[in-house]
Amino acid sequence: MLKDNLLMIEKAAQKLRDGAVIAYPTEAVYGLGCDPGNEASVRRILRLKSRPVEAGLILIADRFERFAPYVAKVPDRWLQRAMAVWPGPVTWLFPRGPGTPDWLAGDHPTIALRVTAHAVAGELCARFGGALVSTSANPRSQAPARTPAEVEAYFGNAIEGIVEGSLGTSGKPSEIRDLASGRIARKG
Repeated sequence: MLKDNLLMIEKAAQKLRDGAVIAYPTEAVYGLGCDPGNEASVRRILRLKSRPVEAGLILIADRFERFAPYVAKVPDRWLQRAMAVWPGPVTWLFPRGPGTPDWLAGDHPTIALRVTAHAVAGELCARFGGALVSTSANPRSQAPARTPAEVEAYFGNAIEGIVEGSLGTSGKPSEIRDLASGRIARKG
């Protein structure tokens, strides 16, 4: 299936570089994504979801190095904790780097990061060439979209496209853990 989607993924990656907001499949649900360095696009996602900026957002990537602009240096043992379960459906709260804007991390001293194991989401990050904002494709208090039709029903023409693909095998959103302590901040 991934080979069938490569052209569509390349087109989606170009749209992201141009400032678009798109939807794409992840481990459990469809996600809304954009270039985390594009403040206007990030704020658009927040408006579409009726999500307060203070809440912060998750970033995904196909490999850890793509998060470099957003994270502070951490002890090797902390990084090993995350790498032991990545790629996979665990999101870790890393200390945010000094240049990480509030419109990404909210009012938190951390930034939520996940190295995705989902083939389509990972390929999208690779073709985009960086990390992506990744938040469930649904307005606040609505169920997350699990199909392109549900994404369309929620957002219609308010987003620039949907990358089709199968969802991963996880039945629920990713678990969120604190990197420093290893404690669960949100159960998946």
